[in-house]
Amino acid sequence: MNAPFALAPGFHAVVIGGAGDIGAAIANLFCELGATVTATGVDETDIARTVLRPRPGLQLAPLDITNDEAVASLAGRQARVDALVNCAGILARDKEFEIETFTKVLDVNLIGTFRTCMAFRAALADTKGSIVNIASMNATLALPRIPAYCASKGGVVMLTKALALAWAEEGIRVNAVAPGYIETAINAAGRSDRAHYQRIADRTAFKRWGQPEDIAGAVAFLCMPASQYATGTVVAVDGGFLAG
Repeated sequence: MNAPFALAPGFHAVVIGGAGDIGAAIANLFCELGATVTATGVDETDIARTVLRPRPGLQLAPLDITNDEAVASLAGRQARVDALVNCAGILARDKEFEIETFTKVLDVNLIGTFRTCMAFRAALADTKGSIVNIASMNATLALPRIPAYCASKGGVVMLTKALALAWAEEGIRVNAVAPGYIETAINAAGRSDRAHYQRIADRTAFKRWGQPEDIAGAVAFLCMPASQYATGTVVAVDGGFLAG
């Protein structure tokens, strides 16, 4: 039997959106735990600016998750998949009231998550593997300037629960992690308002914004034997923001 807080020998994780800040932290932690990792970015430009650095067992690959053929091709190139982490996401403050932008955000954040889950289903069934979707605090706490982002993350939460029920017989566990305010490139514009930044920090129990590394541990745990009875759950990692 595998140690409860360790990954099985030969463990391979696919981190969709692994070139991004949170995705990179997740990919790095998997590597440190002895896994091999395939991490994706939107394109070569995205990959070139990632904080991920070459290391044994890490492969970077471009992926447009709105493209069915591209997603299927990536899945087909993996010899083994023990974990799929869906971490790709976009938002567009104020522009999400335009139908074209609203649709694009849903296509990446929600439909893209479903697309990758479907593409990797067979491989995950073979290993009795895990899916961890990155949701958001905004799945339950809405913000007025990002309606598509809030809607998409709410959808990710319910998709997680539905797939957990649908695929339990195949041995696939499906969970989500819901980050709170984490310092990443996606919210850099908002953080430039120092008064706003401090209001958020003061609302948390720890009086600070989170860092990408704060999310990675929860993701790894949900892929370990120690969490083998957890499926369909959403783990909030928000520094206590929603607690009070």
